[in-house]
Amino acid sequence: MIRIGVDFGGTKIEAAALDARGAFQARVRKPNPGDYDSALDTVRQLVAEAEAQAGARDATIGIGMPGSLSPKTGRMRNANSVWLNGKPFKDDLERVLGRAVRMENDANCFALSEAIDGAGQGADVVFGAILGTGCGGGVVVRGRTVEGVNKIGGEWGHTPLPWPSAEERAAHTCWCGRSDCLETWISGSAFGADHARVAGENLTGEEVAARAKSGEPAALATLHRYVDRLGRALAVICDILDPDVIVFGGGMSNTQALYELVPPVAARYAFSDVFVTRIVQAKYGDSSGVRGAAWLWPEGA
Repeated sequence: MIRIGVDFGGTKIEAAALDARGAFQARVRKPNPGDYDSALDTVRQLVAEAEAQAGARDATIGIGMPGSLSPKTGRMRNANSVWLNGKPFKDDLERVLGRAVRMENDANCFALSEAIDGAGQGADVVFGAILGTGCGGGVVVRGRTVEGVNKIGGEWGHTPLPWPSAEERAAHTCWCGRSDCLETWISGSAFGADHARVAGENLTGEEVAARAKSGEPAALATLHRYVDRLGRALAVICDILDPDVIVFGGGMSNTQALYELVPPVAARYAFSDVFVTRIVQAKYGDSSGVRGAAWLWPEGA
């Protein structure tokens, strides 16, 4: 059985073909053209290329997408690629591809990949936290994603920063129109922006992390502010979901100090006298999104 996953990102679209064991048989990508009709055609081209490379026909297709499909209208909503919002994306993809597709939020696909055969393999409950340009979350319970009745399960990035200080209240406006979403505080972009605001240096999140690793005081201070905010945000997840494993993805997941510093902070804020939830780095890194999209079709589906 060949499964094709498509990771529909803001800057690039990737398609990959996986065999029954989860091994890559093909991987192809193209820039996202940023236009709805052109993007549909790009997905069509990529699926055709992935099938040809894998020597497959009529493979199953799963799509990891920004935002979600409204259960009321069936149209896209909440996507940071705002030109997708309001479009019948699933219907149009099925028309263009000539077959059924399964679609879920890209963070859910990330979590599914890591739960099936990644860093969360064998765990009953896995929470996937993407800490990249934006901030997203995905929930997998016993090998299945949890979208919920309103199809917003895991929309962690657009919940507010918990237990804010006076300085943290009403500090940011998110692209979604609300104030102080986690995306404005604990994404990789937010990490760099916080350093610029406090230290007066315009650096990327990766550059700040590198300076913190070398012991630079201003960068270390930025990292510790970030760790406290991330620990608070994860404590709320633990209070509600109590996952066995939390898996980090996105650019900030490469900051190795987080795996030592964040657990005791989350433990301090969690409403529990014990904290044994494992916080780990994604096994498949940037590949998890496309792998999880493919796994939307389980064996026998």
